[in-house]
Amino acid sequence: MGFFIICTLALSFNKMGLEPVFCFCVLQKIGFRRKRLSAKYTILEELIRPVVEGLGFEFWGMEYLSLGKDSVLRIYIETDAEKGIDVEDCARVSRQVSSILDVEDPITGEYNLEVSSPGLDRPLFGLAQYQAYIGSIVSLRLRVPFDGRRKFKGQLMGIEGEDVVIRVDQEEYLLPIDLIDKANVVPQF
Repeated sequence: MGFFIICTLALSFNKMGLEPVFCFCVLQKIGFRRKRLSAKYTILEELIRPVVEGLGFEFWGMEYLSLGKDSVLRIYIETDAEKGIDVEDCARVSRQVSSILDVEDPITGEYNLEVSSPGLDRPLFGLAQYQAYIGSIVSLRLRVPFDGRRKFKGQLMGIEGEDVVIRVDQEEYLLPIDLIDKANVVPQF
């Protein structure tokens, strides 16, 4: 849970220069919750993770984008096998997950189900995934501005508690994971 202060300061010009006329401050409480910890996300993960793992794959993460009738449920799967994830693997997971979602019906309305590997520009969802990619270049987008900006692209330096440490232009930022809306590894060729 975080707090921020909104201040409005009215100034007038007189013989002495600028003079404050009034100052109005409000302390506002804001709650930061990871999208992945929302009730809908939790329900979906509890249904999907066992299916994916039961088929022999790693549940990398998922995104649920509620866009009215164009909603998307995107599931990322990974494997230790040398061949990686192929189209047939995605189709198997899609069929099984679709069957479970049809029975349990956790999503109201129409949606598109997408299953894929995380790819080279893989999204990062949990601290363990960030930990595995220390030293890599990552691109982060925050839910709210931090130090005047929402987008960061730089080297992932480490994890400190629940914070991600990223170096951008020789400056290190300690970003609370709760503020991260989306994070991806930037492929280096």
